[in-house]
Amino acid sequence: MDQHKIDNLIVKLLESNITTEESAVLEDWLKDANNRIYFNEFVEINYLIKSKSQFDYTTSLEKFKVITKSNSQINFTKYLKYAAAVLIFISVGYFISQDIARVDKNVVEAHVEIGTNKATLTLEDGSEVVLEKGNGYASKTANSDGEKIIYNNTQNNSKETTSNIAYNYLTIPRGGEFYVQLSDSTKVWLNSETKIKFPVKFASGEIRKVELIYGEAYFDVSSSTKHNGASFKVITQAQEVEVLGTEFNIKAYKNENEIATTLIEGKVAVGINNKKEILNPTQQLNYNINDKTIKILTVNTDLETSWRKGYFSFTGKPLKEIMNVISRWYDIEIEFENKLIENQKFKGSLSRNQNIENILLTIKNTNNITYEIKSDKIIIK
Repeated sequence: MDQHKIDNLIVKLLESNITTEESAVLEDWLKDANNRIYFNEFVEINYLIKSKSQFDYTTSLEKFKVITKSNSQINFTKYLKYAAAVLIFISVGYFISQDIARVDKNVVEAHVEIGTNKATLTLEDGSEVVLEKGNGYASKTANSDGEKIIYNNTQNNSKETTSNIAYNYLTIPRGGEFYVQLSDSTKVWLNSETKIKFPVKFASGEIRKVELIYGEAYFDVSSSTKHNGASFKVITQAQEVEVLGTEFNIKAYKNENEIATTLIEGKVAVGINNKKEILNPTQQLNYNINDKTIKILTVNTDLETSWRKGYFSFTGKPLKEIMNVISRWYDIEIEFENKLIENQKFKGSLSRNQNIENILLTIKNTNNITYEIKSDKIIIK
């Protein structure tokens, strides 16, 4: 189920305006253990920001009983086993709004923009086209409304080979994201600071190849059964991922030592140094470029690919990694003045569609850190 829809249902529950039908959907979703973990973290991060005031359990419980009485058709108490936070969100709501109102003035004055849909398309002749809202583009092979680009879904039945097929590049800057649908109907979502190379059309009967030069991309691959059995391959700086038709995410940033390949559906073969590792759904392969080690983990794929649905998921992530992600999305430099807190862990999920001051405030209040804004730089102290 779409994570954004689930988040909306959780918010409706906490704000006491969820319907009986929506409550049933949420209850069914909560049957999964991983979903219950996400529920707890969402409530904690979005409703339980630390405050200096003492929590009055009795008063909050009475307020909660009033809500449940006024919404008697919905049994709110069944959710208490998933998050005791439901009982106290009312009492902390005031302090959340007060803290946000007291956001560091320097952050507001920095005018840091939220990331948006934008990219640069490089054509086969080397010319460049800026793709952004209000700036459309059309050619014989593709059309764009400035927020996504769709390549013509045409089968290449000629004897043309990959050696003489034209290639395009799509470069997503810091502070951007973009969506491209390739000529074989494969769907690709591209995260900030990402560059991909792909053919304007694929050669008939040959492996469909694209290259993730750097960055992060989520692939929903058109099945090989629709393309005469031709498999699909994604090449990165240190590995090849081959599939027949599936969904997966690859994170391969040029300033990071690890490449992470996460499988959502289907099956993929990850080739590294003449060795192949087969991944099953919910598995993630981490390859360390420096020491050449491989680790295969079982992960929550919704959390690992939350960026595609408009959320940051920082559960169990060190502060340095979190700040790298924030730096790319808001296109702002991050500096750690205190190196000792770089590995401090954070817990929770946050919307990418909010001002950076709200993000920083949440991290500050949950991790007891301080920060300072200087021009286009955030200094973590």
